[in-house]
Amino acid sequence: MSSLENVLYIQAGLGILANMFLLFFYTSIILDDRSKPLDLITCQLTFIHIMMILTEGDNLIANILESLKFGNDFKCKTTFYINRVMRGLSVCITCLLSVSQAITISPSTSLLARFKHKIKAHIVYAFLILWSFNLSFSSRWIVYVAGFANVSKTHQMKVTKSCSLFPMNYIIRGLVLTVTISRDICLVGVMLTTSTYMVIILCRHQRQCKHLHSVSYLRASPEKRATQTILILVVFFVVMYLLDFIISLTSVLLWMYDPVVLTVQQFVMYAYPTIAPLIQISSDKRIISVLKNLHSQCH
Repeated sequence: MSSLENVLYIQAGLGILANMFLLFFYTSIILDDRSKPLDLITCQLTFIHIMMILTEGDNLIANILESLKFGNDFKCKTTFYINRVMRGLSVCITCLLSVSQAITISPSTSLLARFKHKIKAHIVYAFLILWSFNLSFSSRWIVYVAGFANVSKTHQMKVTKSCSLFPMNYIIRGLVLTVTISRDICLVGVMLTTSTYMVIILCRHQRQCKHLHSVSYLRASPEKRATQTILILVVFFVVMYLLDFIISLTSVLLWMYDPVVLTVQQFVMYAYPTIAPLIQISSDKRIISVLKNLHSQCH
């Protein structure tokens, strides 16, 4: 297990470094007033990914709270609550990213075209709604999560090395699962729908460019590169999110968490926030240009 935990630490470190780089890059663009709506969404997503990694399992924030002499109960409630808020926001903001890109590349004749000039003006309201919903919806964890106690006596379910989950009333558990599943099905459905729409637009665009003998323009199109990147992110996110959802749902229904299952789930949860920024860094020409300039200055 120690070798797998070492892989997790390396994965988490790489994810934090990559997301920190993206956060500083997009923040500088936003402050310089050169940002696009997608830059605002990506900046938000990188911050969420950093917080997800920092609060997953017994990690950095948990260790900081422990070193500051906060009780184990407070540490568990704080880190677990923040992590669940960030998980919910991750699916919501990724969905928002997919929808925004679909609107951005939509033809002027489509119904979505009317929203193109409204994205940036309404993006802040979308953030406020998504944050408010996830902060309130995840507040139940403050009540049901506590410092690890004797499981055999209290029927708690271990969710990290030092935290456990109190049993929920069947009605409350069913209601929470219904809302969670409904939210996830709705958001993943929207992501898959917008992704299919973007693929159709790209294919149609490619056929038109071949007909006009201007394939070079298509290859150089920033919109096409951005769309391809978002499609990769959405597909990868959906796969990782479904894996995590299946593990979590099975554990809650069976009321059983195994140490191996916990480690595997952490590995799955680290995958998306670690790989996503690397994909974005390698596909954004502005970032590549900055890195090339830094490389040339160093030499």
